[in-house]
Amino acid sequence: MSNESQELGITESKSHKPGDWYAEVVQKANLADYAPMGGFIVTKPRGYALWEAIQDALDGWFKETGVDNVYFPLFIPESFLEREKDIVEGFDPEVAWVTQGGHEELEERLAVRPTSESIIAPFMADWVRSHRDLPLRLNQWCSVVRWEATETKPFFRTKEFLWQEGHTAHATNGEAWEEVWTRLSQYERVFEEVLAIPVMRGKKPDHDKFPGADTTTTVEALMPDGKSVQSATSHHLGRSFAEAFDITFVDEDENEQTAYTTSWGLSWRALGALIMTHSDDQGLVLPPTIAPTQVAIVPIWQEETKDDVLEYSENIADELEDAGFRVELDDRDGRNPGFKFNEHELNGVPLRLEIGPYEVEDEEVTLVHRPDNEESVADRDGIVETVDKHLDEIFDKLYDTAEENLENNIREAHSPEDILGTLGKHGGYVKTPWCGDEACEEAIKEKIAAEIVMQPLEDEGGTTAGEVPEPDHNECGVCGDPADEIAYFAKSY
Repeated sequence: MSNESQELGITESKSHKPGDWYAEVVQKANLADYAPMGGFIVTKPRGYALWEAIQDALDGWFKETGVDNVYFPLFIPESFLEREKDIVEGFDPEVAWVTQGGHEELEERLAVRPTSESIIAPFMADWVRSHRDLPLRLNQWCSVVRWEATETKPFFRTKEFLWQEGHTAHATNGEAWEEVWTRLSQYERVFEEVLAIPVMRGKKPDHDKFPGADTTTTVEALMPDGKSVQSATSHHLGRSFAEAFDITFVDEDENEQTAYTTSWGLSWRALGALIMTHSDDQGLVLPPTIAPTQVAIVPIWQEETKDDVLEYSENIADELEDAGFRVELDDRDGRNPGFKFNEHELNGVPLRLEIGPYEVEDEEVTLVHRPDNEESVADRDGIVETVDKHLDEIFDKLYDTAEENLENNIREAHSPEDILGTLGKHGGYVKTPWCGDEACEEAIKEKIAAEIVMQPLEDEGGTTAGEVPEPDHNECGVCGDPADEIAYFAKSY
């Protein structure tokens, strides 16, 4: 292998050092770099393109379901933040404050938004007068800042991160619940249809819900290293924010009512889950749905065959591009085919077409799948349908591998020793009856840094009651007290 190829290669092992491996993939695949300030990253064009693909999908679905995009200021006056006490208490340790503008000391501190309920809700109150103004559905694509002291992991954990945050107001509790489920389903859809990652839907335990929320619902994705990723959340806020910010309306009988509100968000943590789920020791692996380049065409020639091979390759590239595929014809002179193969593997290009003089002569193409290097030969005729079929196969391979990982890593346990032993040995999700006491979570957490990441959702009819334990397992898996809830413990990102 040439020195150039070695520089391209990933030196860390996903199975042995997942953290170091992940950081190396992010940097060598040109997704992001570390900023000069600790806790921040620079998102490079290829990384931002992945975020745009998620954004394009979700933004379209949001608009199809009645959401309008807005933009609110980055700064929130301290007095606004303090109007909802749970928000203040929940985010206070993570809020960054601006106290000076230019050379002037500010009369009131400004929070750099950790989330925007406190700046958006007062305007919702102004914009809602009558039941005819409802439902009001707003969303903004922006960044938020949470000044956490944890070590930076690009996309998974940074002080500033990109996300979307939706904020809605509704006339009835039922309509607000319908909103919560709609957004949760759209998040599930983006993971499963765009990112090729199966997720589990559930709710957060009460002690871990969004500050001020009645209920926080979540989609959780299981990584190959056995850790869970909270991938997106959809919150039923009840009337707490509407009461704090006076979001009221006159109903059809001319009576004043308080609205019900929701908020929901997905951040670029989804990109962390994407990278961690599919990628391998050769570098980034991307599903065709989101890959900036879906097909790399690598012509292989000697001097006497160069013109024929390039012309044949260019015709195929043009035909695929005309059909809507994202194609790169890699006809660089100064790089040998092996280098090009390695580079496209590192960058996660799902499908590689290799074209040499034999392919030209036989009017064929050689197709190589990125996830597993499966190779096949196909006729030049019908290349559009062939590529389409192969990209579908690649997506299915990635999804099926992730689904198998999830299905094989949900286990039951019914004692603290069993919970700890199962998590320690296998990772994944450990399902157990739970009495509802936070102290039982703490007892596990302090021994193995695992927590309750999710509780099952029984239905979508406006309740969030958990799955009921089996009659012969209705004692809490930690303390042994009577239990009528189910909890899923896991280590998490």
